[in-house]
Amino acid sequence: MPRPAPACRKIGGMRISQRARAIAPFYAMEFGKQAAELEAAGHHVVKLSLGEPDFGAPPAVLEAMRDAMDGRPMAYTAALGLPALRQAIARFYADRHGVEVDPARVAVTAGASAALVLATAALVDPGDEVLIADPSYPCNRQIVESFGARVTLVPTTPASRFQLDAASVRSYWSDRTRGVMIATPSNPTGTSVPADELRALCALARERGAWRLVDEIYLDLSDPDDLGRPPGSALAHDPDAVVINSFSKYFGMTGWRLGWCVVPEALVPALERLAQNYFLCASAPAQHAALACFTPESLAVAEARRVEFAERRALVLDGLDRIGLPVPVPPDGAFYAYFDVSATGLTSWEFCARALREAHVALTPGRDFGVGTAETHVRLSYAASAGELREGLARLGKFVSTLEPTA
Repeated sequence: MPRPAPACRKIGGMRISQRARAIAPFYAMEFGKQAAELEAAGHHVVKLSLGEPDFGAPPAVLEAMRDAMDGRPMAYTAALGLPALRQAIARFYADRHGVEVDPARVAVTAGASAALVLATAALVDPGDEVLIADPSYPCNRQIVESFGARVTLVPTTPASRFQLDAASVRSYWSDRTRGVMIATPSNPTGTSVPADELRALCALARERGAWRLVDEIYLDLSDPDDLGRPPGSALAHDPDAVVINSFSKYFGMTGWRLGWCVVPEALVPALERLAQNYFLCASAPAQHAALACFTPESLAVAEARRVEFAERRALVLDGLDRIGLPVPVPPDGAFYAYFDVSATGLTSWEFCARALREAHVALTPGRDFGVGTAETHVRLSYAASAGELREGLARLGKFVSTLEPTA
């Protein structure tokens, strides 16, 4: 298990910052490390703890990377990315989401995490308050707090799909609130904010002079609407929102560390200065290869994989139901199922620790994601293959059958 932050301020003569000592571990990664140790000892671990698609990059992207690495010099790109890639991303919004985006507003970053760092650095001052859903992706909170802001976790319920809504944001708004961070679809719940609610949320914040940061990393994995249309971006009704996205999930390029954000025109110069100083630029070969993501061939591959994820979701929801591990809100976007372990008599941490130790299944406890569901819920990632999911569910079923039922 992770060690607590050291109480002293100095280690080996070095002063460790309060920021570094206060930051919490990312428990999904911690359980991933333990799973790797078990594998090194010769055990087969079913890894359902990390949101890492098993497919990898589309074939055309792999071929483009091989072409890019032909020995040519790989100089820095512009801080905000290759012009051709920024244009391709803008066309993607027009073609897929019906939103016209000026390529000058697109910044290519070293993963969506870098986009979040840059956007937060551009928007947040010490003492600001930022509203974020409980539960939510932990790194978003940690990044905001690293820049001196205070995160207020807004409780959510299954009735709100474990998502922020305008009523809850209004009730938690204070004189210090400067922004709202929304993730739709969400990690850890896999659920999205209904379009009308997202529109109302953004309008509320805009009317109060606050920024809106919308994490759409899983947007293109979402289910189409009743007419078969792709899900809509927040930019369709709030063109001044800051929108974050990534090549990691829809295109299966986690280790490539490539993402992007779309920002209002007025924010571009500040973001460029920050990018120049923080990162110089995203990986040049990864950017060149990523141009192949937007070919018809690669988009067809990505869409076929989205359908495959929907099939895996059905497999997982059925399996958890058979085991007796309820999922209060079925996911409709991100490849996660957030299930309730209360009936097992174990906390989420105990459940995950024992499932890993006894069944060799890696999961993520709810304490990664907030307060309200920290002890009661567990995240399962169905980014693994169907075969691994079946094996993992079988192991979990046997494990749960050994537990004493609670009243």
